[in-house]
Amino acid sequence: MFQELNFPKFEYRFKSTENKVSIFDVIRKKFIILQPEEWVRQHCVHYLISVKNYPKSLINVEKELIINGLKKRYDIVVFNPDGSIHLIVECKSDTIAIDQTTFDQIARYNMALNASYLMVTNGLNHYYCEIDMKAERLSFLKDIPNYNQE
Repeated sequence: MFQELNFPKFEYRFKSTENKVSIFDVIRKKFIILQPEEWVRQHCVHYLISVKNYPKSLINVEKELIINGLKKRYDIVVFNPDGSIHLIVECKSDTIAIDQTTFDQIARYNMALNASYLMVTNGLNHYYCEIDMKAERLSFLKDIPNYNQE
């Protein structure tokens, strides 16, 4: 199937129709055609819920946003209970190297969203940053905080 990723093992629901395999997304509550990037996204969603204890109700997946008049789609956003944005996650296929372009992409998204944390992953390598908007500074972290662990 797809490559094993650098995440804990999770249980997934799959279905196959017309020679296409789909994976159930617990956030969107529907089956999504399984592409390499979706495989990474689903691992990341399960990681946020099962390991980091983020409530499903605060997680949003694959929504459109407008940046400089252009329509873009973010992969995963985790909200704070007050509606502000806690975390943006950019997922790439495991075959795509994480490089400056990826960081530039999530930085552009964050100009519109103002998240406290950023995560970039291709399923094999994960990068975490904390954003200090006031000081306009970014610092790399070993991991993102657990829910309610500010």
